[in-house]
Amino acid sequence: MNKKKLKILVSLFALNSVTLYFYFSSHPDHKSSPENRFSSPENHLNSHSSVAGKPPQSKPWPILPSYLPWSQNRNVPWRSCEGYFGNGFTRKIDLIKSSPETHRKFAVNTLSGTDRYGVGGWFRCYFSETLQSSICEGGGIRMNSEKIRMSKGGEKLEEVIGRGEEEELPNFKNGAFEIMVNERKKIGGKLVDEEFLNKYLPEGAISKHTMRELIDSIRLVSANEFHCDKWIEEPTLLITRFEYANLFHTITDWYSAYAASRVTGLPSRPHLVFVDGHCETQLEETWRALFSSLTYAKNFSGSVCFRHAILSPLGYETALFRGLSENIDCNGASAHDLWQNPNDRKTARLSEFGEMIRAAFGFPVDRQNIPRMVTGPNVLFVRREDYLAHPRHGGKVQSRLSNEQQVFDSVKSWSLNHTECKLNVINGLFAHMSMKEQVRAIQDASVIVGAHGAGLTHIVSAAPKAIILEIISSEYRRPHFALIAQWKGLEYHPIYLEGSYADPPVVIDKLSSILKSLGC
Repeated sequence: MNKKKLKILVSLFALNSVTLYFYFSSHPDHKSSPENRFSSPENHLNSHSSVAGKPPQSKPWPILPSYLPWSQNRNVPWRSCEGYFGNGFTRKIDLIKSSPETHRKFAVNTLSGTDRYGVGGWFRCYFSETLQSSICEGGGIRMNSEKIRMSKGGEKLEEVIGRGEEEELPNFKNGAFEIMVNERKKIGGKLVDEEFLNKYLPEGAISKHTMRELIDSIRLVSANEFHCDKWIEEPTLLITRFEYANLFHTITDWYSAYAASRVTGLPSRPHLVFVDGHCETQLEETWRALFSSLTYAKNFSGSVCFRHAILSPLGYETALFRGLSENIDCNGASAHDLWQNPNDRKTARLSEFGEMIRAAFGFPVDRQNIPRMVTGPNVLFVRREDYLAHPRHGGKVQSRLSNEQQVFDSVKSWSLNHTECKLNVINGLFAHMSMKEQVRAIQDASVIVGAHGAGLTHIVSAAPKAIILEIISSEYRRPHFALIAQWKGLEYHPIYLEGSYADPPVVIDKLSSILKSLGC
């Protein structure tokens, strides 16, 4: 290398260094911005290596075509689409603050498991006026699992047949969670009072609000009382599930966990701790795909301390569930359109979330790269079939379409003689398919057909141009899937039955009309 080239390289390096200096000096830590919250003093706690050894690797966020920034904007209108589905958590409440000076001294005593300088923890919540719920986060939090009464959790279903739900849901004793504080007058007290709980974590119609009960159990302790058998260094979501074996309710939990991760500005996908005693289900496959790792609270031995713990709202508090009882006047739109023309009555958040699920399983999310069947469109018929869901389930699924097999067979037979184009009718026996296979079937479908049932919740992961045909019995006229289609911007067609019997020619006629609109 000659001297001229060397001088050019040195000059370029110097220019780059100066540019970086000016960039970072002109971009201080903006604590009000979710994208920068991880750089706040509290979140620098996460840069330390794990006391117990090498931590599990955190998964990066995938690139999603429908992603829009989750930056905090105090001007998000009440009951707007962003208020319901995005970052409407605009009211910040600091319960315990921690100063930058304190955290610059931070170090961990690997021998005793205590903070060497006794710097204390931090805790804050973000409240949504629209959803009337909060996302909370904190650091330097200790979990004492022996003070949480519940079954161990994570067992094989066959091992716990007949176990009651009351054994699986957590009961928190005072001090189940603790935060170390330095202010002497606070030591021995509780983090929050009932006034705070009623204002920022209202129970509403929820009979057992476990997030509220968890926060109510948090006790403030001195440095001398704060000892940890294990430190979890990476950001961790603490989750309690209710209807954990039902896909619709689990998707509300997934969405809440995803939103909490984005609102708190996590730079990578968090780890999960299930603070409940439910057994394993098929749905854990997606929990593990979406997030970095999964552990049940009772699987830890001794006290566990978190550098950064996040508490997401219950699934019952999401717009997906709230929309069943209140009017959420939102329509799906592309992120590109909303970026150019913001609209309070439109959202791309459900499309973003559906892409997140597909990306978590390694499927392409670029709209131009979604695989298409060369031989013709896929018509996916989502079936309801018997399976054992949870310890209190008898294994029988209530029929919503009494002649489902006849309707499927008729559609299959009709498709074989369809001359306009070749059709691929897919038998969606989801109870006997892995979650990854189910998501693949959904994303490859041009038309998704099915009787009203939780399996149709998968349409959150459908392709942007997919068409939904729901067969609705007179007993189950509920808006779940019409609403999801509306909020995603999918074309939706219902067939209303007088009872639970569907006339196959009626279904075929409707399906034929839909396919004609696709040029088939």
